[in-house]
Amino acid sequence: MCAAGPDNPWASSMPGAARANAGTRVVRRRELDWCQSMIEFPNHSRSYDQTRRAVRFWGHDSALEASFFIDEDALRRIQPDARPDESGLLSAFDCNRDVICAAAAKVYVRGSRGSYNLAAADF
Repeated sequence: MCAAGPDNPWASSMPGAARANAGTRVVRRRELDWCQSMIEFPNHSRSYDQTRRAVRFWGHDSALEASFFIDEDALRRIQPDARPDESGLLSAFDCNRDVICAAAAKVYVRGSRGSYNLAAADF
């Protein structure tokens, strides 16, 4: 479990506006590339997909939206003490959002597909 605090965008003690802006992620894929592809993760929505046994979240590259899935094994690699139920895995995602978004940015290729899967090997 992670502790609530100023570095946690889900901390209930943060004012509403601060909570809405905390944790917006902008990650540049190629700093020297003339066509800098940037993926952002401003939407803190995420959900557990029972069928895939993964947490789904979304990234945005300009007007393009991409879906990302991080499976249970990957979440357990990042946070070994995560409970193996829906709320435990969502909590593990919330506590490790920065690491997960950085890994998502590494696998993202602009316009190549609509969804991306993050596995334990990506961490």
